[in-house]
Amino acid sequence: MNNKVQVDAVIRIHEQIRGAYRQLYLEAPAIAQIAEPGQFVHLQLPGLAERVLRRPFSICAADAGSGRLRLVYKVVGVGTEHLQALQPGQRVNVLGPLGKGFSPLPRDRRSILVGGGYGCAAMYFVAQRAGVLPLVLLGARGQEDVILAEEFQALGCEVRIATDDGTLGQKGRVTVLLEQAAQEFPQAWLAACGPLPMLKALSQFVARQHWDGELSLDSAMCCGMGACFACVIKRKADNEQGWSYARVCHDGPVFKAGDIYWE
Repeated sequence: MNNKVQVDAVIRIHEQIRGAYRQLYLEAPAIAQIAEPGQFVHLQLPGLAERVLRRPFSICAADAGSGRLRLVYKVVGVGTEHLQALQPGQRVNVLGPLGKGFSPLPRDRRSILVGGGYGCAAMYFVAQRAGVLPLVLLGARGQEDVILAEEFQALGCEVRIATDDGTLGQKGRVTVLLEQAAQEFPQAWLAACGPLPMLKALSQFVARQHWDGELSLDSAMCCGMGACFACVIKRKADNEQGWSYARVCHDGPVFKAGDIYWE
């Protein structure tokens, strides 16, 4: 997408959601007015600009009226540790919206959204803008990693949860929930965001079911604009080797589930 902008956005709200998960509201009208579900922004953190590359964050929500972007993230390293210390009133440089987003959810079949960990943030934006009520499946390691469930429910979505340790919802992988849903909805559309192993399993499931769907891939995106080729993946292609390289930040992060060449 070419109509990206770079702004110094003011932090309006910055707070903990649960455990290591936090939410950040940024005043960035120029981005909020054009952002689409599945796109992301690149943040340059004050005090780290010369030592640390920009950090990509999925857009959890964008309100054109208030001009605010909502980001949800997990504190996992140097960049996010620095980010969590920033206070309302401070500014961060934001580049976006970047990447290719999700297609509109179809109205001729049931849509199923699958979120894993902080991948739930991207799926919330999809549900918020959907115009239909999708079934939402959330997967996590344990209860402390289940986020936004109540907010999906507030939109009117049915939410089903699976955790690896069984501390919330059904014990097991989120694919267990998907197999159950497939019994109810033989024809469905799937959209998902989460860890790569989860997305690989979902891609294989979609192929077996002959469903259509899209997956949002998580990758290290150094430039965010397709110039550095740090985030390449293999995508199926009609050539001798059967694949070609695609840039997650530029050609994605959303890809058709059947297009990714898994190894």
